[in-house]
Amino acid sequence: MTQKLKPRIYKGTRDFLPGQMIKRHFIIDLVKEVFEKYGFEPLETPTLELWETLAGKYGEEGDRLTYRFTDRGKREVGLRYDLTVPLSRVVAMYPEIPKPFKRYQIQPVWRADKPQKGRFREFYQCDIDVIGSTSMLAEAEILSAVYEILRKLGFNHFTMRINSRKILSGISEIAGISPEKEADVARGIDKLDKIGNDGVRDELLASGIKQTRVNKILEVLAITGSNNEKLSETTTILGNSDAGRQGLQEIKDLFDFLKMYGIPEEFILFDLFLARGLDYYTGPIFETVIRKPQIGSITGGGRYDRLIGMFSGTDQPATGCSIGLERIVTVMDELNMFPPHLETPIQVLVSVFDENSIPYSVSIAQNLRQAGIRTELYTGRSKLRGQFGLANDKSIPLVIIAGPDEIRSELLTLKNMVNGKQRTIKLAESLEEVKKELNNPKDENM
Repeated sequence: MTQKLKPRIYKGTRDFLPGQMIKRHFIIDLVKEVFEKYGFEPLETPTLELWETLAGKYGEEGDRLTYRFTDRGKREVGLRYDLTVPLSRVVAMYPEIPKPFKRYQIQPVWRADKPQKGRFREFYQCDIDVIGSTSMLAEAEILSAVYEILRKLGFNHFTMRINSRKILSGISEIAGISPEKEADVARGIDKLDKIGNDGVRDELLASGIKQTRVNKILEVLAITGSNNEKLSETTTILGNSDAGRQGLQEIKDLFDFLKMYGIPEEFILFDLFLARGLDYYTGPIFETVIRKPQIGSITGGGRYDRLIGMFSGTDQPATGCSIGLERIVTVMDELNMFPPHLETPIQVLVSVFDENSIPYSVSIAQNLRQAGIRTELYTGRSKLRGQFGLANDKSIPLVIIAGPDEIRSELLTLKNMVNGKQRTIKLAESLEEVKKELNNPKDENM
């Protein structure tokens, strides 16, 4: 006797049943539509990358969370941690790609992190990037696309937090922090949401930064007011820092562009505490947080002008953003934001009365399919009652019944599972009548 194996999956991963996949495809299809509307083209890269491709690109924590192993050929490989580093490798490998290169990529990534609500070890990212442009117009294109996606999905209470690593470098500079410690400062600030202000202070002190310098950093970060007020005060403070001045000018240019795109200021926040912990960022950084419910960031990205140079030897301007599919699905489920018709993509179930009626049922199903109607032909052994039960369980709105009486008279019976009504119609008129029912499934007069 075969030993029974307990079915289970690796912690931090999931099976997506049809109902869940339908919701995910709803979001992905909308995301792709907007990405392509803004002129972004699709790209895919391998699940596995050579370890040398991934190593040292994300900082110490990123290296620790990257799945790494040796294959049968004794090669060091890793599961991709994000989609940005693989993109940078692609750009370096294929220099003939026309620039600016606007690409989107929707694929899974893996991180050896501790699973929790909205955070998994395997998850999908929906990325858009612009390679080859130094203009803040590239960032504006990306943020405008993200804004449009979120509004189309039904989000009305979110904030697009924006800062710059150059501004953070300027703050470190005026606080007397050495350049080699700037990454420690950014990583410490990036943990604000998790550990709070006091935790950030302790983190910076633990990295070897003196108390007076930590106080100076936190003093600048605590500037309050409107976006313009914070930009103005920060400009005054960072007047002697070249990096700080350059970063502030880029943010001002970006805000001007976002205004041209018609994005209301209530959705935009100049947030000095935003740091984005990845080491490869070089300029503007941004992320989007949902205000209700609070579940952390659902998009994040920034400029990484030196990452491609790690592969090609020549730096290229680049900027991009990742949309976290998992967290968006979680929030939309929590807020009941999905349209009610998403239970199933199937529109019609064609029943099979008995073996003799199979040819008639097949011809009906094929006719509907050729007209673009998503149709399931019943292939089981249940009688009509069981077939109705299947349609009800799967939320299929229409069932077609074709028994001996219908076959003899070239008719069929159309049962509306939404309003419970059924009627007999001519086979020749069935396509038109099915379309009417699908357009008005709740109409009691149908």
